Amino acid sequence: MSAFNSIRSVANFKFSFLRKSFGNKPFRLLDVGAGNHSASRIKALFPNCEYYGLDMNRDYNNSEKDFALMKGFYEVDLTLLDYSSVPDNYFDGVWMAHVIEHLYNGDKVVPLLIKKLKPGGYFYLEYPGEKSTRLPSMRGSLNFKDDSSHVRVYSVSELKGIFEENGCHFINGGTRRNWFYIFAIPVRIVYSLVRHGHLEGNLFWDLLGFAEFLYVRKQNS
Repeated sequence: MSAFNSIRSVANFKFSFLRKSFGNKPFRLLDVGAGNHSASRIKALFPNCEYYGLDMNRDYNNSEKDFALMKGFYEVDLTLLDYSSVPDNYFDGVWMAHVIEHLYNGDKVVPLLIKKLKPGGYFYLEYPGEKSTRLPSMRGSLNFKDDSSHVRVYSVSELKGIFEENGCHFINGGTRRNWFYIFAIPVRIVYSLVRHGHLEGNLFWDLLGFAEFLYVRKQNS
């Protein structure tokens, strides 16, 4: 891995947990919400990842290059609670970042996704927390309601209970604070203005505590 990619794998919050969990070892990952060229980004940083994507449709900012890097792709509407196309006890990791807030029944979805994880596997979950409902509105989402497809606010305590009831050990969780992103805010502001001509809310997520996360491990049977 190049020095630049090594920095990216530590600086990006959800990637840092992939690195913590698997390092350079081979692993099978189920990426729930596999848009925005996620397969290409993850495979560039973790070439030993056997990547499987899951999303409601194939067309959310993915290219043929992204699909070529995937071992498999599951086109699934999570709210229907039918994941029979996805094998049980198969994945070393399930990563689900900024998906559950779009689901009115996420408390039913998570237990079914846990079944897809091998004993000893890791689950990472990230979403806008309750504090996001009290932040100012901003382009690109700083307030929960800035995105009209957000339907439900979850909490660490609620989700921690769901994981523990379904055989998982809570390792870490709380408000997401990515100190690399926080200290880089002045540079990121300039970059955003030059490249996009405006500022977006995600520049301030870590400073203002927009998101929460949980990192758990499925216990051995």
